[in-house]
Amino acid sequence: MSAEPDGPEGRLRRFATIWSRAVYPVTSTAATRPEFEERLLPVARRLSEALRARSFDAEAGRDAGAALVEAHCTDPEALSRTLDCVDAYLVLYCGDDGDRETLRTRSARLQHAMAAGFAQALRERTLSEQEAIAKAALEAQGVVAQALHATETRFRAVFEGAAIGIGIADLEGNVLQVNGALSRMFGLTEQALLGRNVRDWTHPDDAPQTWRLYEELVNGEREHYHVEKAFYRPDGTVLWTNLTVSLLRDADGEAQYQLALMEDTTERRLLNLRLRYEATHDALTGLPNRTFFFERLEKALAAGPGQRFGLCYLDLDGFKTVNDSLGHAAGDRLLVEVADRLQSCATAPGEMVARLGGDEFVALTTGPDTRRTVDELAGRIMNALLAPISIDGRELTVRGSIGVVEGPAGERSAAEVLRSADITMYRAKAAGGNRFELADPEADARAITRHGLTTALPTALDRGEFFIEYQPLVHLGDGSVRGAEALVRWLHPQHGVLSPDRFIPLAEHTGLIVPLGRWVLEQSVRQAREWRDANGGDALGPLRINVNLSPCQLTHPGLVQDTVEILERTGVAPDALCLEVTESALIGADDDLLKPLRRLAEMGVDIALDDFGTGYSNLANLRRLPVSVLKLDRSFTQSMQQFPADPVDLKIVEGIVSLAHSLDLAVTVEGVETGAQAEQLRILGCDTAQGWYYARPGPPERLHELALVDATG
Repeated sequence: MSAEPDGPEGRLRRFATIWSRAVYPVTSTAATRPEFEERLLPVARRLSEALRARSFDAEAGRDAGAALVEAHCTDPEALSRTLDCVDAYLVLYCGDDGDRETLRTRSARLQHAMAAGFAQALRERTLSEQEAIAKAALEAQGVVAQALHATETRFRAVFEGAAIGIGIADLEGNVLQVNGALSRMFGLTEQALLGRNVRDWTHPDDAPQTWRLYEELVNGEREHYHVEKAFYRPDGTVLWTNLTVSLLRDADGEAQYQLALMEDTTERRLLNLRLRYEATHDALTGLPNRTFFFERLEKALAAGPGQRFGLCYLDLDGFKTVNDSLGHAAGDRLLVEVADRLQSCATAPGEMVARLGGDEFVALTTGPDTRRTVDELAGRIMNALLAPISIDGRELTVRGSIGVVEGPAGERSAAEVLRSADITMYRAKAAGGNRFELADPEADARAITRHGLTTALPTALDRGEFFIEYQPLVHLGDGSVRGAEALVRWLHPQHGVLSPDRFIPLAEHTGLIVPLGRWVLEQSVRQAREWRDANGGDALGPLRINVNLSPCQLTHPGLVQDTVEILERTGVAPDALCLEVTESALIGADDDLLKPLRRLAEMGVDIALDDFGTGYSNLANLRRLPVSVLKLDRSFTQSMQQFPADPVDLKIVEGIVSLAHSLDLAVTVEGVETGAQAEQLRILGCDTAQGWYYARPGPPERLHELALVDATG
């Protein structure tokens, strides 16, 4: 009873039918297509069972690959069509109702196993054939030599029955005899081959030593040689062979003939070339891949004196949006179109285009004058991307950022060149994209240093590489030290002491600013406690500590709790702490952002609006901000260095101070460097100041000494 068409057996036979139809045209077999299908049916059943087995075993895939070779499916196209068929139809016809994701994964693993089994079986078959051929060659050489001195009958039997091509020529190179295998290799009759001279069979791909070895052989300087050699067939195709040529001597030891043994390696060579192509080219676009590109780049960088190279590193701007909005299939079609356009830009000798992965492409040019050609290449690429690309009825505008590196060969490694191009490309993106930038060694060095600092940041805090310096806050009325601002520093093992502007932006970008800020707050409050204890309680008045908060810390949910715990643990009153927040961080701040600051202000912690005057906030907004101190930016004090000071600046500062005092806000000024500045600010009504005029940031002991001098003197 036959299986139902839609039953498991029927679907299995349908899969075997599709498979046989795909592979049969490229299979060397005497069987009919239905007979070939019956041969594939048990292999298909084994694959189906492995796909649905409780415990997955890839052995079925390896056996299937070996079965293809056994069925004479040795053409590389047979393997390619088989893998395509399994990928498209195995799960569809043999997966039943199983988990599709699991079945697809198993199908992929079976495909890999089939490729491995195919390669292993083909290798074993090749080795077996080579062994038989080598054995036949040795036997043929020995028997032919004897047959020439014995009976023509025995010689002819071996000569004609050999599986490899055999030809005999005289020492002048004239072909005297060929067997049927050799005639079939060349696609010529025996009569067409006889009388030809072996010196006529040159080929452009002949190895340099091929004809030197031949001359040594016919001159009696060697007995045999072995080379890989190509021959042209009459139809223009190329026959690749493993060629062994030996010298035949007579009974007296005199050289009489040359014997050529040929093994046809064309099929194996084509398979190797196919595998090599697939290993060095991108499957989606057909462009050379990262492996191929690095080979070419390293070759260009190893060129001799006077040679240069130029590299364009392209990354598409906003490509992720295409994938997210239109799907990966549309993104793939976009990449293929971009690849075609880039390919048309690099057609000159010494130029190539490759895809590194994702939406990243590179174009390489070599020669003695790449300073000019690389700029022209980058311009052609930018122009090629101008026209919109039509995908699924949508006209997509393609933009790209290019990093250009150019220089002499022999000075940098491939990795260094690509790193410089990558850095430069991101610099082009940061400048707005849709442009190309030339590599700058100084910019590269800054980016590399920035990357190194970013990498070292997470462990620097654990290693205790950060420390705090304190800059005094001085009362402009009586000159007394009222407190200090805590300024964190990084004692880097290689770069020495780094100021906050070198690493705070990196800490904010990586999120390390939260634990670092908590550490600074705790260390600073603890230092305020030590100052209070060293001053005998509050005998000299409490020294307040100002600590900066970054925008990331403002949004961290643990800000209030961390601050309360630190104050309670150290025994410091809230009014001894002032948290500084930049004006830009509070521009347009909503109630949710201001809520933690309000809670801290209600506890008694002062909130200072730092860098005031650099933003564009509405002054009326000061009423809703929980601040008690305005810190004027140093740009106001810089305008007072000249005498007389700009009256407009004086009026602005006077107005800000008057407004602040009317709102019960204290005013602190940064960047005071001269006594004239300090006096002018005092006259304008500012409350406290800090700057190099009073003291540079320094260790905590120095502040304690300044406070004692003010209290006693």
